[in-house]
Amino acid sequence: MKILVTGGAGFIGSNLVPHLAGVGHDVVVLDNLSVGQDTPNFPSTVKFCRGDFLDGQTLRECLAGVDVVVHLAAMSGVMDSIADPERCFADNAEGTFRLLEAARRAEIRQFVNASTGGAILGEVTPPISEAMAPAPLSPYGASKLATEGLCSAYSASYGLPCVSLRFSNIYGPNSAHKKSVVAAFIKRVINDEPLIIYGDGTQRRDYLFVGDLVRGIAAAIGRRVHGTFQLGSGKPTALLELIQALEVVVGRKLTIQSEPARAGEVHSTWCDIAKAREAFDYTAPTAVAEGLRATWDWYAAHEATWRRQRVLTAAD
Repeated sequence: MKILVTGGAGFIGSNLVPHLAGVGHDVVVLDNLSVGQDTPNFPSTVKFCRGDFLDGQTLRECLAGVDVVVHLAAMSGVMDSIADPERCFADNAEGTFRLLEAARRAEIRQFVNASTGGAILGEVTPPISEAMAPAPLSPYGASKLATEGLCSAYSASYGLPCVSLRFSNIYGPNSAHKKSVVAAFIKRVINDEPLIIYGDGTQRRDYLFVGDLVRGIAAAIGRRVHGTFQLGSGKPTALLELIQALEVVVGRKLTIQSEPARAGEVHSTWCDIAKAREAFDYTAPTAVAEGLRATWDWYAAHEATWRRQRVLTAAD
């Protein structure tokens, strides 16, 4: 199949694209490199287009002959969305609408929408599931809920098969520009800086290694599923437990700096992955300790890359 991946030069995309190409798909990547990353070194069979998915002409050219769209491009992050809700809505909600409309006109056979779990459902008793009523606590969660609604509407009104995959807290190699907790902690360890905890460290998250996520996305494409599915590890890990596991990886005790809890963030969330397991045999076998080791090794081997990325991102 020919697959267009928007945001394919980002963290998840840079792991997903080689996997899709490696199993025989014809892959097109559309990315504006807005976080200052280098042009990615994809397999030679991958076509890379530098541009914005909000540009109609660029999008029409990239959609030519495409069977499946994997939509990863987005403004991500709860705190960033609180700081700039207008941009969050424009990029995520309005942008996804424009992409869906272009995909409909191009007669795409499947649309895969990257969504989120905890940010959409808010403070509910975990594990979270697809059956729970949404109650987002941040503009980011609200914008992703809007994308799910649009996908549902385009499936029902136009027969465009759409699947929204709710990602949990993803970590792993190629995450140089990410502000997520694992990436932030590893950078601070290498820089010999204290780890900053907002709250008391008891907050729990569902940490999913990017390799497991990539295989889940590919399985959803292969089965041509539609609807909404949670993709996570299915297990909770407290922040202090994550730090303890990282201490084992780096071989020393780490310094912690405590700050007040931040508004708009869910205290604890993890997901039930039973629906995805039943629909397309989704599993997440990578333990946190194993995933942290792989992530640490990548940062250690690519220090020049992520330090340059950090400077460019800060300059933006």
